[in-house]
Amino acid sequence: MTRALWLALLAWPGSAHVMSMSSADLTIALAIGGAHAHYELRMPLYEVAHVPNPERTLLEHIRFAGARLVSSQCRAESARGTYICAADYEFAAPLDRLDVECTFTAITVPNHVHLLRASLGEKRDEAIFDLGFTRATLRFRTPTAAELAITQAGAGMVRALGGIVQVLFLAALVLAARSRRELLAIAAMFLVGQAVSVLAMAHVLWQPAPRFVEAATALAVAYLAVEILLLPQAGARWLVAGVLGALYGLYFHLFVQTTGYSAALVLAGAVLAQVPAIAILALVLWRAGRMAKAFRPVQVAASALLVFGVGWFLLRLRS
Repeated sequence: MTRALWLALLAWPGSAHVMSMSSADLTIALAIGGAHAHYELRMPLYEVAHVPNPERTLLEHIRFAGARLVSSQCRAESARGTYICAADYEFAAPLDRLDVECTFTAITVPNHVHLLRASLGEKRDEAIFDLGFTRATLRFRTPTAAELAITQAGAGMVRALGGIVQVLFLAALVLAARSRRELLAIAAMFLVGQAVSVLAMAHVLWQPAPRFVEAATALAVAYLAVEILLLPQAGARWLVAGVLGALYGLYFHLFVQTTGYSAALVLAGAVLAQVPAIAILALVLWRAGRMAKAFRPVQVAASALLVFGVGWFLLRLRS
């Protein structure tokens, strides 16, 4: 049983992604008695590496209500590390709204995010799809300022807790804290590092590749686990948390860059989700620690974190 658990931990990084995103544009033109639409999908090449027949499978996982696929063509642009699919659709009736279903999470990774921008003449709308939101209705109207704020902050909240890896980051911070006061310092530095990373990267020419960011983040997680295990009295863990936050902030930078959303609103939504999550994790882990003190739960959890971090790093390094 124990051996199976460690094997599972070693295998888990294979599906771990902090950043997994794709984007697409849908351009609709009304015609006599119907409408035509052109769809162009852009997805990182590493996301389609294990997708069978991606030129067919990808388009099977994005569906537009009432549309008939007329033609499609896919190609890999190795220089840009992007896989592109273009497809044309016909609608039997004119459109003023469009129901869309997207299940890319079923063929990529569970925390994959797809951004769809759509235009109908001068009217525009957009939708974000992930594991929890696979359906959306495009209404082609200008959103109000309140709707924009709610949508963008809400997107930040969802992205902050959008997968197991995101929750693992927060759990690592709780494990590293030896007191409530230290947890406050660690959490604060993590959030500051995250915000600084997002805001600073908007003014930097160098844009790191997602795989590089994941490898660096995995190494930081592994180092934090080593500190917990081998340096129980080490100080300045808040500094490691700040570095971890800065690396994690690159994910939100990619999200903001792809969507064009307000960095301030996305970060505000993320913080509103992360702070309660850290508090809940701290309550659960500390209570579990008191109840099962003989089993040394902190050391066991840190060991699992170390195995995960090293496995994740090696996998991304090989990629």
